[in-house]
Amino acid sequence: MESENARKLTLFKYSKRVILKDIVGRDDGGAGLLGRRVVIGGWVKSSREIKKDPPSTVDTDAVGPKDASCVELIQSRIPFLRSIFKVLGSGDHRIRDKLDSVTPKPPQPSTSVLKISDGSCVRTLQVAVDSALASPSQIMPTGTSILAKGILQQLFLRGKHVVELKVEQLLHVGIVDPDSRYPLSRKRLPLEMLRDHSHIRPRTTTVASITRINNAFTQATHTFFQNHGFLYVQVPIITSMDTGGFSKKFQVTTLFNKETVQGQNIVDNTAGVSLDNIKASIKEKNRQVEELKRSESNKEALVAAVQDLRKTNELVAQLEAREKAKSETSLRTEKLNFSEDFFSRPAYLTVSGRLHLESYACALGSVYTFGPRFQAEESEYSKRLLAEMWMVELEMAFSELEDAMDCAGDLLKYICKWISDHCPDDQKFLSKRIEQTLVDRLQSIVSGSFEKITYAEAVEILKQVPGKKFEAKPEYGFTLTEEHESYLADEIYKRPVIIYNQPKEIKPFYVRLNDDGKTVAAFDVILPKVGAVIRGSQNEERFDWLSPRMKELGLTNREYEWYLDLRRQGTVKHSGFSVALDLLVIYATGLNDIKDVVPFPRIYGSGNH
Repeated sequence: MESENARKLTLFKYSKRVILKDIVGRDDGGAGLLGRRVVIGGWVKSSREIKKDPPSTVDTDAVGPKDASCVELIQSRIPFLRSIFKVLGSGDHRIRDKLDSVTPKPPQPSTSVLKISDGSCVRTLQVAVDSALASPSQIMPTGTSILAKGILQQLFLRGKHVVELKVEQLLHVGIVDPDSRYPLSRKRLPLEMLRDHSHIRPRTTTVASITRINNAFTQATHTFFQNHGFLYVQVPIITSMDTGGFSKKFQVTTLFNKETVQGQNIVDNTAGVSLDNIKASIKEKNRQVEELKRSESNKEALVAAVQDLRKTNELVAQLEAREKAKSETSLRTEKLNFSEDFFSRPAYLTVSGRLHLESYACALGSVYTFGPRFQAEESEYSKRLLAEMWMVELEMAFSELEDAMDCAGDLLKYICKWISDHCPDDQKFLSKRIEQTLVDRLQSIVSGSFEKITYAEAVEILKQVPGKKFEAKPEYGFTLTEEHESYLADEIYKRPVIIYNQPKEIKPFYVRLNDDGKTVAAFDVILPKVGAVIRGSQNEERFDWLSPRMKELGLTNREYEWYLDLRRQGTVKHSGFSVALDLLVIYATGLNDIKDVVPFPRIYGSGNH
């Protein structure tokens, strides 16, 4: 006999419903719950209608005055009335036809069979709703939401057993507006098209799986750090600190609220249009107009050409006004008095939280944080970079470069195993839909080793690749490009690569200088298919080395006095790194573009939700 635990269902406490994962996500697909009465909620993924046989004539003996409706009473008397009219009308078909026309005809009964998903798992639950409960036209459209109460039963369809909810009561129906086209009415829309509907795309199976894997990464990361004695710390996203010019920053100010900059409220519909190209086209349009005037053969073409020329001249005027407004805005910005601003100094959205983490690491030992980081890079075509990306950052006291590299490797192994253990259905689905090697890809991280090479070795290896021409030639002293990093991991080593000891000129001011005086204790972890997912370093703990480096880069002591003070008051060696969580999700899902894994991607030149 089946145990009670096998049949036990837990209601979601805050909506009093059963999560579909607890039904269809079981090893038996829900077969052990047959006969249970449950409440479920979700959205229609697909549907079909099964027609039933028309209702038979109502038995007059079974219809009592309290049980029968008017329609049922009329229908029950039709045979008797027909016989009377047959006698009186001597078979006159007009009377019979008149009777048929006024007799109410009930709609043919049917059952709406819905595939419902609530986002808790890949699988859907089949739900059967009788037309007596709701019209098929109301509940069958894709995207309709329902909350239903019913009994779980088992059917045998197409050679296999299927668990189905036979609905007894509809508690809620959220219809899809028939006048507005539901974006997901078509099956398997390309991911590029889904980007235009980021508020709806989580309802697709693909994006839902991506989101669950993203959630698992977050949970795994917290678990890893908590298990290893790290403390979670919140750091600010608004800062007055610079990073030494290695990233473009978003500036935060309230001064524009006090004085409207000329032209900032004008809607610009000319973005991306070249003024020089438009001016050049005017000469050609003028020539066409003159030719049409001389020919006098086609007056309609002349009118159209004149109108086109007029609109082009208006566009040039608009573009020139835009350029002028930009110039004036730029001049006005340069003259802004930041002493009158909200923070009384320039402020920016943070590029990294590691500097603030140092202060807590130098008191609590090992700390980490989650949060958005911002870069104002004009990278609209990049598949690896957004203006806003979520990062995991950590800092460890009494820790050196080797310790940080070991921690980075252990973290990647741990969270990849976590995804394999906790998201098997999502990985199986994405393996079929996106990339067949997903499972093996994660397993290779868990069971494999990382290749460690110095920056100098990496440059030499790339230089010696026979017959390969890179877009940017690998040269010592320059940052390795995405192409360089990917080639090392994908083609040469075919596994994760850690590149360490880079030239000081290509790393931030706070990275510790090595004994050679030329390189710093920094490292990058490169994964096949996605490139650099971790960038870290041992930071400079020596005041006499850090202060001259800051002066060399023109960084004022006023903004960094507290940071320097950490070197005066009980300084220790410390190291840490930043993890691009969004890039790890790309790696685990097999996708190629970061815009498909971030819920609401912030992209250069594009409006956002």
